[in-house]
Amino acid sequence: MSDLADSISVVIVTPAGTRDEYNVTHLRAPGVEGDFGVLPGHLPFMTILRVGAFYLDSDQGRQVWATSGGFVEVLGDRITILAETAEMSDRIDLDRAESARERALGRLSEGTADLDIARARLALARSLNRIKVAHEVQDG
Repeated sequence: MSDLADSISVVIVTPAGTRDEYNVTHLRAPGVEGDFGVLPGHLPFMTILRVGAFYLDSDQGRQVWATSGGFVEVLGDRITILAETAEMSDRIDLDRAESARERALGRLSEGTADLDIARARLALARSLNRIKVAHEVQDG
């Protein structure tokens, strides 16, 4: 087991009221300017998350999460993820994600208004991300 100085606390908060907390040795997340990693003792910073997967590594293994965006704040001994949505890979309802993908594809094929197309593209990106994250863990 690693020493507490070799880990950093990660708190994941969503508007739905979920709050999860973990001690990790490494975080990798999808920033708007590219993926980034954080180790214990990292310098403080704040950035925006894009749709993608974030990874929490600890002595117990790796957790993979799907997120639809948000913010990350890194302070000396703590990382706070304020996510629009955050789903751990083994909690993703794959049938629901597949249905969302099909709905988004249908909207893209019939959408005429720019706003409808933009919303459908975002819905498609979120559903594809959830499917990818769910499969990533199932496939190893």
